[in-house]
Amino acid sequence: MEIFDFLIQEAIIIVPALWIIGTFLKSTPNVPDWLIPWCLLGLGVFGSVSLLGTTPENVVQGILVAGAAVLGHQLKIQTERKDSY
Repeated sequence: MEIFDFLIQEAIIIVPALWIIGTFLKSTPNVPDWLIPWCLLGLGVFGSVSLLGTTPENVVQGILVAGAAVLGHQLKIQTERKDSY
């Protein structure tokens, strides 16, 4: 079971959008790295609520899509890292 099992189809489109936004934030010199996941969390909830409506379930969907975006990015980074162990 993975995180995508918990996402509804309409919310999955937000994951690549957050990944792209995160990439742009990473290349912005005035945005510290620790702030990027928090920005993506806020944008994920905002995007989910905007797309699906204001309900507690849709807020959770926003949290899940932000988590999927950050997890996916970290899996990519950690897998490509050559200097580990």
